[in-house]
Amino acid sequence: MDITSWNVNSIRSRQQHILDWLGTNAVDVLCLQETKVVDEDFPRQPFEAAGYHCSISGQKSYNGVAIFSREPLQDVKIGFAPLVGSEVTGDLDEQKRVISGVYRGVRIVNLYVPNGSAPDSEKYSYKLRWLKTLKTYLHNLSKSDTPEFLVCGDFNIAPEDRDIHDPKGRENHIMATPVERQALKDVLAIADLQDAFRKFTEETGHYSWWDYRTRGFSRNRGWRIDHHYLTPKLYAQAQRCWIDQEPRGWEKPSDHAPVVVTIND
Repeated sequence: MDITSWNVNSIRSRQQHILDWLGTNAVDVLCLQETKVVDEDFPRQPFEAAGYHCSISGQKSYNGVAIFSREPLQDVKIGFAPLVGSEVTGDLDEQKRVISGVYRGVRIVNLYVPNGSAPDSEKYSYKLRWLKTLKTYLHNLSKSDTPEFLVCGDFNIAPEDRDIHDPKGRENHIMATPVERQALKDVLAIADLQDAFRKFTEETGHYSWWDYRTRGFSRNRGWRIDHHYLTPKLYAQAQRCWIDQEPRGWEKPSDHAPVVVTIND
């Protein structure tokens, strides 16, 4: 099965882009981030007409996640609370950043990790607290009745220097500070999750996000911050993982590109 992660930076602004892409890439599951619309205003009809079931969790103007699937998802869970409890979650579910569901026996977890704004900022502290809660969430998930799972989304973290076009000074740059990278490593270690893209591609120069403000895409000055992480069994079954840069070159695109993983199920 083919599973795609794509930060679309507004579902309503990018609706036709998504439909056009699905028209030539009939993936089984599409995980979206930054949908930026409340659930009652989500444009379900065009995607349902294209053959997808829509599981959504949104808010006005910010954040928002969704999973489109060829078959209905089972056991959809929204936010951290269903797995870690409201006492642990606190205020973290106020921002709509987590949705998961079971598809063909695999739980698919779709995340929009906070950006963090700047090191030492309040938003940076929030990001680290969010990642700590994600660690607990995945620990509990690994003990559940569906032990095989895939975690994908916009992680807002470049795991290594080869994931950045120019890593100079990255230790002081949001999305690449040592603390963020270590927090991500701690999250992945809890279930021995592996980076699907790096199973197939070792070299630098492959990115999923390019800054609008610096003409980053035309110069390929990007960052790889959108990922698929797989449990060991799924990692062994992965056949391909690739970044489709084409939509980033379309008119008025998202600043992110779709990332696709193919798993032999």
